[in-house]
Amino acid sequence: MEGLFSASVIVPLTLASIGIGSLGLLVSVLLFFRVRKLRKDLTALFSGKTGVDLEEIILKQKEGLDAADEEIRKLYGIAEQLYRLGQESIHKTGLLRFNPFKEVGGNQSFAVALLDGKNTGFVISSIHTREGTRVYAKPVEKGSETKEYPLSDEERHVVGAAAGKRPVAFGKTRTETKG
Repeated sequence: MEGLFSASVIVPLTLASIGIGSLGLLVSVLLFFRVRKLRKDLTALFSGKTGVDLEEIILKQKEGLDAADEEIRKLYGIAEQLYRLGQESIHKTGLLRFNPFKEVGGNQSFAVALLDGKNTGFVISSIHTREGTRVYAKPVEKGSETKEYPLSDEERHVVGAAAGKRPVAFGKTRTETKG
């Protein structure tokens, strides 16, 4: 039994025990300070509050979030309605004044395009001559003329301007017309 309790065995076992004990002590001290900090934080959090108070606060916060969520849903619905209304209402316009005939002076004739968000709407044209003024209205579908009512060059130009395809040339003078 002397071999088991010899100095060559006891010294390393003692040193290992001291090392493990020191490591355990160090971990215990670190954990002590962490628990102390946690207690301090919890004391600050729960100061003057009971579990019931905290539950009431959380429920009030949840009610506030639910109300905000409902408001967001309503606003989303309103935004959708405004978008649809914007696509269906007339808000794209173009105007072109022109002179269709040589013998009539000035740019007394005009074409006006009124389109919605899908470039659908109508064109109103007024042709002024010595004998009088004639007004025409023609439908426009998706920025193009219909088969039943073909557009003149001026009307095509003003539809393109209203649809954002080309700039409007105000005061344009034409001395000729084609069929």
